[in-house]
Amino acid sequence: MPQVAVQINGKTYRMACDEGQEAHLLDLAQRFDKTINSLKGSFGEIGDQRLTVMAGVMVTDELVELQHKVRGLESELADLRMGSNAAREAQIAEALNKTADRIEKISGKLGGGN
Repeated sequence: MPQVAVQINGKTYRMACDEGQEAHLLDLAQRFDKTINSLKGSFGEIGDQRLTVMAGVMVTDELVELQHKVRGLESELADLRMGSNAAREAQIAEALNKTADRIEKISGKLGGGN
């Protein structure tokens, strides 16, 4: 299992990851480090543990917001899919009605000719 050295808040941590996930882990660590640095810029030195907990809560809040957005988008997509099915059904019904009208006209002409 590969190991990657990541830097968060000026400290280096060795972390294991699945094969091929090294770049992803480095990216995640860099994103988290940016969150830590942003908090440090806003609150100053407030202690590593408190800073890490605050950053973890912020990241979790972002995750929950994005999960809500995804659920909303999935719901909208399902509504659109149902709507497009209803539109197709309406088109098919209209085409069947027109076909039935034509058949009736042809039938009337054939019946009137006898």
